[in-house]
Amino acid sequence: MLKISPRLLMQQCLRHAHSQVRVRFAPSPTGYLHLGGLRTALYNFLYARHLGGKFLLRIEDTDQTRLVPGASERLVEDLLWAGIEIDEGPGFGGQFGPYVQSQRTKIYSKAIEDLLRNGTAYRCFCTERRLDLLRKEALRTRQVPRYDNKCRHLTTTEVESLLAKDTPHCIRFKLTDHEEPLDDLIYGKVHHNVSDTEGDPVVMKSDQFPTYHFANVVDDHLMGITHVLRGVEWQISTTKHLLLYKAFGWQSPKFGHLPLLVNADGTKLSKRQGDIGIQHFRERGYFPQALVNYVVSAGGGFEHRVNAKQQLLSMQALHEQFHIERVNSHPSRLNPELLDDLNRLEIVQRLSGNESRTKLVNEVQQLVKEAYPQHSNLDLADDHILDVLNWSSKRLTLLQDLTSRKLSFLWVKPCDFQIKDLTAEQLSHLLQLINAIQDFHKDELNVKLKSFAQRENIKFPQMMKTLRAALSGLKEGPGVAEMMEILGKSVTLERLKEALPKESLHLEQHQ
Repeated sequence: MLKISPRLLMQQCLRHAHSQVRVRFAPSPTGYLHLGGLRTALYNFLYARHLGGKFLLRIEDTDQTRLVPGASERLVEDLLWAGIEIDEGPGFGGQFGPYVQSQRTKIYSKAIEDLLRNGTAYRCFCTERRLDLLRKEALRTRQVPRYDNKCRHLTTTEVESLLAKDTPHCIRFKLTDHEEPLDDLIYGKVHHNVSDTEGDPVVMKSDQFPTYHFANVVDDHLMGITHVLRGVEWQISTTKHLLLYKAFGWQSPKFGHLPLLVNADGTKLSKRQGDIGIQHFRERGYFPQALVNYVVSAGGGFEHRVNAKQQLLSMQALHEQFHIERVNSHPSRLNPELLDDLNRLEIVQRLSGNESRTKLVNEVQQLVKEAYPQHSNLDLADDHILDVLNWSSKRLTLLQDLTSRKLSFLWVKPCDFQIKDLTAEQLSHLLQLINAIQDFHKDELNVKLKSFAQRENIKFPQMMKTLRAALSGLKEGPGVAEMMEILGKSVTLERLKEALPKESLHLEQHQ
């Protein structure tokens, strides 16, 4: 009969008493958050919110050799940026902490003692050299490498003798047949008898740190996790986890395995692809809700398909519509073009709200200042920025696109340029003409400007070259009429007036 420590027993009772859904996202800080990780966190969060439950963050840092400094902090920052609210976790409180595995080693040691006591685990004294020889022999005979369970059969006397010599050892878990299929929330009945293909797995390494499988089960139980939603690559390990629950005499949570996220061509997303990290999308200027909608667009799980032809769904709308049984069981293809469409949609959406519109203007002002630090004569008036944003919302994908060199005329005012190849009277007529144009569109502007040049007997190409210089100070870029449309009537007139010779300006003021 398994003896459970009073603390474990108390927390087991708490877990059984949980009527509330409790899910967790448990990343390893061996790298930064990427699209696959964000999708896992999102589906857990949406599932919890849909059912009024709690979302926990747990840092699984048992592999101390692969830790990346600052990865945990960056991961939390990326989750919060995406709009995922953490109910319990490192720095967020909760009664089931600590929420960092390296701080829970005493808990794991006690749990290991329980398994050793009830005979479902044993000490393994095999050296790395022996294990390496087993691997090489298996490969030579074209078999899958697996441990041969040698130390499972050591007598008590042999174990005590080895311990007396301080022989290094790890702890292995005894695999048994698991005949019952896993009832996967997404894939349905799945059967995998892990003891047919694997040797007894290590659950506690010789450095006294637990392995992923062991710590994962202990923590999920003690933290009251009711549902485990994770990538399908972990499905084959779930039988191992169910055997551990059985060995402890614990009730297992329900499991759901999310299908692979794949590229548009069907190839698997890889962490080594630098362009799938969340930080990459943030630095490029994608908005959080656009990225969230993009990630969930491929995998299903909603009453209506998420795409840019509909509205951009808020986090609340997503969790209200989320149903785990609607999640696809086939690989989820991501279409990068959809992300661009969604980001444009978010720009439009942000322009429609007073507070979000103001933040958007401030963001553009900051981007422009960073892009042109050497210029003091920048056009950063709120109204001008709003005009540019309204023009660009259906044309450009990212706010950063507004600071490209070909659009520098939007922000950098020409310095010390004066129009000298038009008479004062012609300039006055031109300003009156521009001011009178109601449809300030490039096609209409082109027609009016050509007509004006013919009427005033001015060479049209030369006039347009002059206007380009007055408006932008550039020799190339968009067409002049398009440039005028982008700048808008008021800014166009303002810049032309600034380029007028003093006598022309005096004449224009007295018209």
